[in-house]
Amino acid sequence: MSSTASGIYQRFFARASIRLKLFYAMLAVIVVIILAMGGTARYIFNRDFLGYLNEQSQDRMEALMPRIEEAYRANGSWDFISNNPRAWFDLLRPIIIDHDDAITITAALPKNADTKHMLSQSDLTGVPMRFSLLDAQRKLVIGNPYIGPDARIRPVMRDSEIVGWVAQTPFQNVIGAADLRFQQSQLVAHLLIGLVALMLVGLIVMRISGVLLKPLVRVAQATHKLAGGDYTIRVAVDTEDEVSRLAGDFNQLAMTLERNEKLRREFMADVSHELRTPLGILNGQLEAVQDGLLHPDESTIRSLKSEVTHLNKLVNDLYDLSLADAGALTYRKTDIDLALLLRTTMQSYDDMFRKRGLNLYANAFPDVMPVHADAGRLQQLFNNLFENSLRYTDAQCNADSDANNGIGQLAVSCRRDQQYWIVQLDDSAPGVDAVALERLFERFYRVEASRNRASGGAGLGLAICRRIVDAHQGGIHAEASPLGGLRVTVRLPVHEGGTSEGSPA
Repeated sequence: MSSTASGIYQRFFARASIRLKLFYAMLAVIVVIILAMGGTARYIFNRDFLGYLNEQSQDRMEALMPRIEEAYRANGSWDFISNNPRAWFDLLRPIIIDHDDAITITAALPKNADTKHMLSQSDLTGVPMRFSLLDAQRKLVIGNPYIGPDARIRPVMRDSEIVGWVAQTPFQNVIGAADLRFQQSQLVAHLLIGLVALMLVGLIVMRISGVLLKPLVRVAQATHKLAGGDYTIRVAVDTEDEVSRLAGDFNQLAMTLERNEKLRREFMADVSHELRTPLGILNGQLEAVQDGLLHPDESTIRSLKSEVTHLNKLVNDLYDLSLADAGALTYRKTDIDLALLLRTTMQSYDDMFRKRGLNLYANAFPDVMPVHADAGRLQQLFNNLFENSLRYTDAQCNADSDANNGIGQLAVSCRRDQQYWIVQLDDSAPGVDAVALERLFERFYRVEASRNRASGGAGLGLAICRRIVDAHQGGIHAEASPLGGLRVTVRLPVHEGGTSEGSPA
């Protein structure tokens, strides 16, 4: 049974459009309302209206009993009424009022009778069809011959002797053609109401579908275009409902995809250019050696090796960056001393800075800076930062604005700020403008002024630095340095209870 119901749902509802589903839902609501109205009307008719008529008949019976008893005493038997419908109807006829408020009585009134209540009664309750007169042996004298078990029976008394019986049949047992027509008219009225309701449902669905589904259709059409590669598509947002929020999210998604597509194209163009440059140099020098224009001496081999080294570093950086983007770059974190790692790095770069005519020095260092990190990745982080300053800092700078007698420099300082170690690297001129500062950590981005391709790398080092710092729950950002160049600030979480026994890899 459940599989059959599931199949019906899949066929008629799951594959239906929203417009059709909305129509089905409102149709179901209207049908339920009509059924509820019909059931309620029938219940009220049977309980209240018919009950009211039966109560009226009971009051009529109480008023009728004294008149029947008086008529029997006047005639001495039931012969005067047997087979005499007119006499029976005259006996059942209620008391009426003429225009002068004079009471005309067709039969004797009972003692202590409520005259005003009796005068208000009429024959709309179908009394002649519902009353029966029986003799003392309960044989029919006149009236309705069909007396059911639910009929109300009262004895007719003469003094203390039972001389007959009056039976009253409930109203619902003697419903006639007029009553049936009334019920049918009610049914027809309900059907007409249902048809009008269905027409209103159709109009409402058309209106609602035009208001609600139109923005959904726009989002669906825009989604198809977005799936086809049109990342410039946008959906107009003109309301503040859920559909508009969906349109806003779609626009944000389209903007993100458009930006990613732009970055992908720039990435492919930069990668091809960066690979083409060393490969072109290698190919040219090898062809020159092959043609005898260059001799394979130490200088030529050193030049070829330099290009191979540059190409190998580029490939390794691309590989590390792809692993970092995929979340697959491995980290083996241990308790290490960040101060020891920085001192070791500065010692390894000190000779290179001197050869470039630059000064490398430390401003302030805590004795111990415990962190829980991957020593190899942090070494890679600071290597990239030191090489960045080494590559771009000028050996001579303005002595009026820079310290250290106008010699280019890199100053390293460390301090603690609550739960973070702050490492700052300040180099001297040239500086970086504010627009370029915001993009320094993007892949393949290079400043096209003094820090250019002629002396620079592929523009991947700082992008890798950001991935490494993010993996250590830290932060990195760049700003203008007081020395006239660039300040790079690295924040790494303090490891409470860490030791200084770790060593850089």
